Amino acid sequence: MEDWLPTVLATIAGILSTSSFVPQVVKAWRERDTRAISKHMYMVTVTAFVLWALYGYLIGSWPVVIFNLLSLGLSGTILVFKIRNERRRRREARPHREPGMARHG
Repeated sequence: MEDWLPTVLATIAGILSTSSFVPQVVKAWRERDTRAISKHMYMVTVTAFVLWALYGYLIGSWPVVIFNLLSLGLSGTILVFKIRNERRRRREARPHREPGMARHG
């Protein structure tokens, strides 16, 4: 096998994998709606990208490191949007109390 082939394949796979997150980031940013996104799936995905980047570093494969760090950044952004939007929705769903009203309960 040619020496350059694994690097070319890793680069193509990295470009495709990383670019697959871009539409989701753009959609979440524009619409500010992440209800249909699974927080747990993105938590696992972020963890996997960290581990793949570490693996790439340990074996000296810079395409694996670079593309997994890029994917980590994009998937981490989606996860942050998801968590932030969940907190905002919970805050907005709380009943508002009148100032000076005593709490009962």
